[in-house]
This record gives sequence, structure tokens and C-alpha cells, in this order.
Amino acid sequence: MSVSNVIPARSGPAASRVMRVRGKTLVIDGAPKMVGILNITPDSFFDGRPDLSAEAALQRALQMVAEGAAIIDVGGQSTRPGFVELEVMEEIARVIPVIKLLAANLTVPISIDTYKPAVARAAVEAGADIVNDIHGFQQEPELAKIAAEHHCGVVLMHNDAGFRNTAGNTVERVAGFFARSIDIARTAGVERDQLVLDPGIGFGKTQEQNLEILGRLHELKLPGGPLLLGASRKSTIGNVLALPVEERLEGTLATTALAVWQGVEFLRVHDVRANFRAAKMAAAVRDARAHFS
Repeated sequence: MSVSNVIPARSGPAASRVMRVRGKTLVIDGAPKMVGILNITPDSFFDGRPDLSAEAALQRALQMVAEGAAIIDVGGQSTRPGFVELEVMEEIARVIPVIKLLAANLTVPISIDTYKPAVARAAVEAGADIVNDIHGFQQEPELAKIAAEHHCGVVLMHNDAGFRNTAGNTVERVAGFFARSIDIARTAGVERDQLVLDPGIGFGKTQEQNLEILGRLHELKLPGGPLLLGASRKSTIGNVLALPVEERLEGTLATTALAVWQGVEFLRVHDVRANFRAAKMAAAVRDARAHFS
């Protein structure tokens, strides 16, 4: 059964704005939205598929939209621990046929998950609307220019190789990284309203740092804009529950509910239907509490 792709926003006079990503729009009003993960790679840590054709990828994307996804995030390069770096042309060959097919059949925005400028440019020209960079434009600032040139939305993820071994306030250091990424994006011409920030759970952080960030997400909303959480089935959950990746759905739902309670707008997930329902329930309780406080 199909569902609305946007959980109703909190009641009352909460401020909202429109995020414009090329010809599509997303209303940013505090209501959580699902970002469905569509991996076109055989070696992703959870749902890699060596035989995923463009048509099969389209059917998976349509299923996720029916389950509540407001964005489809396409990736051809695994970034799991110990991943193998792909040649640019191989990554392009994986994602471009899929993006072209999605662009012709979906009305929701399409995101390209890549840190390579040539892949991002090809993806945007094929129909992608959002550039999602795991290095927050700090490794390849050219990505910011591509996003600005095409009026794309942008996801800037925290990913600092020295983070786990450096002392200091965890949230303040993530916020400082975000400030540098935002400056790169704005200097290139990306509009402030097109930026989304991702704290990068599982990237270059200790288990303790990951858990601390999950508990302090609300503090990261202050410096730059809407937040995206990508904790779905990650080792942070596995470490707590001592469970393999295929048994981490319940832990993922807990992180989704806690993130929504703290005002996170975007949840990047593998299991759209279950997370959509958990987010909707958490948002209802959060907003009822705010209404009567």
C-alpha cells in the first residue's frame, strides 16, 4: 500500500522553508523524511547486489517511494571499512544507466552518493538532483562547483581521518568541520538553503564518539541547516547489540526514533517502510509534547 512520502509537520507556527534541488522541491519544516539507499555495488556492507540491473534498480526505487522515501540515494562505490577504490569509469558505468531510468520514472529527488567529481558531473547530467559527498567537499572542492553550476542540493558529511585520535569537544569539532565545508560550498555558489549536514556516523570515529553524537544531534542543528542521519544497520548498532548486520533493524529503528525526537529531518535508511513508521510515531509524540509544554 502506498503512503505519503512526507510525515506531517509539527502543528503550530514552526518555521519552514523550501529546499530547491534543480526542478524539484523539498519542504524543510521539521518533519522527518526518508532517504532510501539504492546501492549499485556488489560489496556494500548490507545490501550489495552483483546482478542489479537498471530495471531491477528502478523497481527497488519505486518500492521505496511507495514505502515512504522522499529521496532516492544512488551509490556505485562502497565506502564500508576496507572498501576497494573503483576506477572512475567503472563507477560511472554502474550508476548512470540507473540514474537515467530513475529520472525518467520518479518524481522524488535523486541523490548521487560519490566523492569523485567526474562521477558527480555525469550523474547530474543524467538527472541526479543532489550531490552527497562523504568528505564534505573538503577532499574535492570541485564537487561544490558542480553542485552550484547545476543548482543541486548538497549533503555535506563529516569525515575527518584524525578525529578519533584528537582530544576536544566532540560536537564542537564536528560543527567546526561543517563550518569549513559550508564555506567551501558557499564560496562555490551553492545556496545556503540547498545544504544538508550529515554527522557521518561510523566514519573515522570511535564507538564512544558515535554514540555521543547520536545523543547530541540536536546540538548540531544550530550551525548550518537540516541534518541527515545515516546510521542504518551500521557497526555502531552491531557493537551495542552484538548482532550481525542482517539483525540490526530494531537498533536502526531506535536511532531513527531518537534522531526524530531531536529534530533530525532526513533519515538515510535501507528499510524504508519500518523506519518511516518509527519516525512517524516518534514525530507524533515529540510534537504532542511540544504542544502541551
